[in-house]
Amino acid sequence: MSLTSPQSSLDFDPTPLIEPVDPQRVLEHHKAQEASRKPTAVAGFVWIVIVWAVVAFAAVCCLITVVPLFIDLALLPAGPILVPLVLAAIVGAIVLMVRRAVAAGRREQETRYRLDRFAAANGMTYQPRVADPKHPGMIFWVGSGRVSTDVLRTVRSPHVEYGHHTYAVRRGKRSTTYRWGYIAIELGTALPHIVLDAAANNSILGTNLPTSFGVQQRLSLEGDFDRYFELYCPEGYERDALYLFSPDIMARFVDNAALFDIEIVDNTLFLYTGPGISTLNPEMWAWLFGTVSALQNKIDQWTHWRDERLLEPAAVPAGVPAGVPAGTPAAAAVSAPPPSRPPGVAVDGRRLRRGGGNLWIGLGIIVVGFVVPWLLAD
Repeated sequence: MSLTSPQSSLDFDPTPLIEPVDPQRVLEHHKAQEASRKPTAVAGFVWIVIVWAVVAFAAVCCLITVVPLFIDLALLPAGPILVPLVLAAIVGAIVLMVRRAVAAGRREQETRYRLDRFAAANGMTYQPRVADPKHPGMIFWVGSGRVSTDVLRTVRSPHVEYGHHTYAVRRGKRSTTYRWGYIAIELGTALPHIVLDAAANNSILGTNLPTSFGVQQRLSLEGDFDRYFELYCPEGYERDALYLFSPDIMARFVDNAALFDIEIVDNTLFLYTGPGISTLNPEMWAWLFGTVSALQNKIDQWTHWRDERLLEPAAVPAGVPAGVPAGTPAAAAVSAPPPSRPPGVAVDGRRLRRGGGNLWIGLGIIVVGFVVPWLLAD
């Protein structure tokens, strides 16, 4: 993801991301995190069984492969020379693999240590892993094995959360793992379900999002906004979307968030992108903080929005009917102004209806690419 938006001049402390660290403190931090998970005795036993089963399987596979190889080599005229060389190569490869695995583990421990200290220095909390997070955004309800990692969340309200999210989708015997980076910005009120599908990260097959929406929910906005985003809102909420995305807000999204897919659902605004949100790069954090600040400065006005479908206002009476004494409670009730609409969203506006998605686009490409040439050939 390239940083094409203006970087932030907001004050934050990047020191924990770049200063030298003590390996011993990193190790102590890792042990403290592992201890805080409090695995049950059954879970620990299961993991031990799995690990030893994998080791035993690998050993059996190695013996089945290597022993016949050494027998064949030993029977060759140069066997006394080849056998030690091959054995040394195998041992060297195993040692190299182990060293790389250890180094990768240490880098991961150091990354978590730095992010934890960075969060504490900048008014945030840090969680290395959150299994099956309960966010309402579309990427959090797809597939299996859902887990968020390296999650940083502001302590003060409105809360902003930065993190990565991973899930797997199985199609037949094959399973594909999807990795996202996300920012979740808490809003002051619940809003209709609106999706801004960024054109920058779509392909010829259509959206990169895990969910697609019916074209009848597509709303075209003025100016060149449609060049950057496809906006979807529930049917009947077109006027509300136009209110929420006034020209100044559209300009702010284009200038600062055109690289993100965006979803507004319930009282949260989600920004979706590829992995790389929770990073050790201070410049990336400056850009992320600047993007969030720029959006928050505009979307604060969304708290004034109310769904007119929740409470239809009663007609304002022209006056107190004859026979009702003025100044009495009955007269006050008749002449009172209609009640104000409560915050929230009516049922029809809470979720978009899903569409056919990339399946129909793929079928169209097949038809154009294969069927049409076949017809023309005849």
